[in-house]
Amino acid sequence: MEIKDKIIVVTGAASGIGRALANRFNAEGAKQVVCVDLNIEGATETANGFSGVAMQADVSREEDIVRVIDTTESEVGPIDLFCSNAGVGLGMDLDSPNSEWQASWDINVMSHVYAARNLVPRMIERGGGYLMNTSSAAGLLNQIGGAAYGVTKHAAVGFGEWLALSHAHQGIKVSMLCPQAVRTAMTATDNVSTQAAANDGMMEPEELAEVVIVGLRNESFLILPHPEVKEYMRRKTADYDRWISGMNRLHLRLVGVA
Repeated sequence: MEIKDKIIVVTGAASGIGRALANRFNAEGAKQVVCVDLNIEGATETANGFSGVAMQADVSREEDIVRVIDTTESEVGPIDLFCSNAGVGLGMDLDSPNSEWQASWDINVMSHVYAARNLVPRMIERGGGYLMNTSSAAGLLNQIGGAAYGVTKHAAVGFGEWLALSHAHQGIKVSMLCPQAVRTAMTATDNVSTQAAANDGMMEPEELAEVVIVGLRNESFLILPHPEVKEYMRRKTADYDRWISGMNRLHLRLVGVA
């Protein structure tokens, strides 16, 4: 997909990866970028940077996503690319409250389901469309110190796979964005999750956006801003037991036990 002249929706656009994507899409000549976030002030600031459109939405609520889709399609035009990017890093371990696990599920997984459920039929009717869902390298490799995050990001990848294998023949293209550590509010801590994810360095959101443009142009299912993740995946599947042992050793080192 070429971004020029496309109508694009980006959730989580108030800051971080979402803001960088929105800015980069505009620079590529998108017809319009709709910046969506629960933080409407941040979304408006992003949109005002290039005469975009700002909308407030809680992506964990299907009715909010329906409103974003309906409003965009009626007032801006048919959505060519929907970037379901909003996410949270909650539920660190077994003792985390059920509310954090549920919020992780609703935002990191169900937001993708809601967008697809309400947009894919429209896209099929007009000949196709594109969904890019932000997961994480944690969705492929899991996450030390981030129980609910790793689990729900795995589920997000699984849903993306299902979506692609079920609707590719109907013109529906799907990409999963799976970075390691990116400099955002979520990684502005020194906990073990951030330390583990940043083992290969911290990427700037603008760098990630450049990789996304290439990934969308190539229509790659997996967009890996950190290319080493592919090798880590190979090692994981080649010898699962060895991989788990190695990850356990890394966990112990990060928590100061080894």
